[in-house]
Amino acid sequence: MSANLTKEQLRELFLFTDLTDEQLDWVDENGDVVEFGADTEVFAEGEPARCFWVLLSGTIAMSRTIGGDRVETGRTDQIGVYLGAITFYLEESLENGYAGGARAITDVRLLALPAGKLALAFREWFPMAVHLLQGMVLGTRRGQAITGQRERLLALGKLSAGLTHELNNPAAAAARATATLRDRVTGMRHKLGMLAEGKLDKDALLALTGLQEEFADRVHEAAPELSAVAASDLEDELSDWLDDHEVAGSWDLAPVFVAGGLGVADLERVRAATSAIAGDSPLDGALRWLAYTVETESLLREITDSTSRITALVGAAKQYSQMDRAPYQMIDIHDGLKATLVMFSGKLTKSGVSVVKEFDKSLPKIPAYPAELNQVWTNVIDNALQAMDGAGTLTVRTARDKDWLLVEIGDTGPGIPPDIRKRVFEPFFTTKGVGEGTGLGLDVSWRVVVTRHHGDLTVESEPGNTRFQVRLPLTEAV
Repeated sequence: MSANLTKEQLRELFLFTDLTDEQLDWVDENGDVVEFGADTEVFAEGEPARCFWVLLSGTIAMSRTIGGDRVETGRTDQIGVYLGAITFYLEESLENGYAGGARAITDVRLLALPAGKLALAFREWFPMAVHLLQGMVLGTRRGQAITGQRERLLALGKLSAGLTHELNNPAAAAARATATLRDRVTGMRHKLGMLAEGKLDKDALLALTGLQEEFADRVHEAAPELSAVAASDLEDELSDWLDDHEVAGSWDLAPVFVAGGLGVADLERVRAATSAIAGDSPLDGALRWLAYTVETESLLREITDSTSRITALVGAAKQYSQMDRAPYQMIDIHDGLKATLVMFSGKLTKSGVSVVKEFDKSLPKIPAYPAELNQVWTNVIDNALQAMDGAGTLTVRTARDKDWLLVEIGDTGPGIPPDIRKRVFEPFFTTKGVGEGTGLGLDVSWRVVVTRHHGDLTVESEPGNTRFQVRLPLTEAV
């Protein structure tokens, strides 16, 4: 095998300009000039990386397979451009295969050098350079792995703080309601004893217990929280009625009855039921006894709501972390999106960002690694919230895009300038301040979507409208 190229021809290629005559002789003896016709494949992605190719003439295009489709990543007619087994100096290079494919656009001539032999010669010619290159590549890989773990831990820390805050609120509310409930139950027993001291006939007792059951049920059917003005008007009306009937502490009782959905007509029914009861102020005792009932039911409802909220948050955290679940499974994409938004709820609550969810519920389940996709949603949403700086709209949309499932996360921030937009998926590239970001969030996201799921991740941006679009295959990639 011989390339049959002169030393002058080889030195015209920038890779070989400074080689010695002996080294150029080696290149010529071990290389081979290969010609390919237009629109023919030079090498395919994944094939054993046997050759280091150098372009001598023509135009060639490089490509990667994304989501089952071949996507062109670049093309060139620059003489001397190299491709193929470009990390030949690493022992694992041949085993890994070509990272992408190459196709001739026009008739092309390439110099093919056997990667294995070139590796041996290269190590002999440039031992220090080989060590530096190996250290750079392996060090970068280790750095990406370590920093990627750090990135995930930082994101988890932020979400844990928000989740802890969200769990603390309903837990504290339940604790407060439980303590108050104990006092109200004690008061109810006391008032019942006071009522029993009077002469309570059977009809009066049945009427009051019937009202007690009805008022308790009314609490659960009460209208949504009233406005401050509407509640104040109703409280004033009830306070006037209580004062007119010489019931002490009207300012304390009126808010309880209003919160329970009761009005003047209901209090009139209590007055009618106690009219035949002997003793001092039977109406006062009956109303306070019923007020304890209403407040007790309200507290029980608050405890139920709080514990349900805790259960929902724990469920969302479990969905987010995918505990006790297979790593690869058929998933409803909306479960992970909703769980991630719940994990951000503390941050969203503190900010002025509103959330718009436009979910296409007709989308089918897809095969995926849900825990890894949740990391993608986390990275993109966190970046969107930082871009909006506490004010704006976060839009999460799902739709079908031909043979893809589309997840689009948009924000109304200032946008990403074109010069930065083309670099956002590069590892270690970040626009954040020192210590605020590692520059791996979007790189990790890209690798999860593209490499792991054979999908696509793109960004479109203009001031006030930035959209990250994730496309995932609807069926398992072969």
